Amino acid sequence: MRKVFITILLLAFCPVLFAQQALNNDTIIKMVKAGLSDDIIIASVNAQPGSFDTSTDGLIALKTGGVSDKVVAAIITHHSAPAATAPASASPAAAPVAPPDPNDPNSPHDIGVYLLAAGPDGKPKMTFIDRAGEAGVKTANVAGMAFSYGIAKAKLKAEIPGEHAPTRTSDLRPVFYMYFPEMSSLGSFGGTDMISSPNQFSLLLLEDKKDHRETQIAKMGFASANVGSDQKRSFLFTSQRIKSGMYKVTPNEDLKLGEYAFLMATEGAARATGTQVVIYDFGVDPR
Repeated sequence: MRKVFITILLLAFCPVLFAQQALNNDTIIKMVKAGLSDDIIIASVNAQPGSFDTSTDGLIALKTGGVSDKVVAAIITHHSAPAATAPASASPAAAPVAPPDPNDPNSPHDIGVYLLAAGPDGKPKMTFIDRAGEAGVKTANVAGMAFSYGIAKAKLKAEIPGEHAPTRTSDLRPVFYMYFPEMSSLGSFGGTDMISSPNQFSLLLLEDKKDHRETQIAKMGFASANVGSDQKRSFLFTSQRIKSGMYKVTPNEDLKLGEYAFLMATEGAARATGTQVVIYDFGVDPR
């Protein structure tokens, strides 16, 4: 019993005794020559890191030094096993995904019309243009009807309150991006008039009034009513389809200084139903 008790003590304290000296071939041979049993030596090998020479010459040196095959096998097993301190997964942590850049036209954007222009820092900035008549910001009312006996003629005009549009640019040929939903619309009127392309809009120079801006949206005669903007104040533009529901829009010529709007009016506008006018306004200022 006393021999067993001593063996247990040695098993418990042997790693501590040899902790100050890293285990290697020489320390194992010293432990053998000191009379330590194979069980104690193997416990030390498994309990602490070591740097062993398991080459052919190294194994021969261990055997020559009196190390048993059992201990040599434990050394080889320990040497070939991965380090205990190595994490289970050594792969680097995945880099955090950067949020979409709101000023990158190719990033996801809400449905609507955006102006791309240089910001105060000189970098491109995407500015959302509020739609006239939405969220109580401003309204688009049809006005200007006048009739006389015999032949009735009238011009219907859309009025936009305020002298200036909130969205401004100093670019004479500004760049816009329009985003459309699939099978939906920017302006839906009774579910029949769907807006899905920039080509449904006109780019117009608005008439400046004292407290509002306005533009023609239709002409009415005695027996006819035609939707149409004032061609003298219209500017042609090019729309480029970037991807599904996304278009880049640029004027074909430099714009003059003043107030502008992308306007879409439906046939219902000729019947004086002002809710059927969609307007996105902006202004061009001096540089």
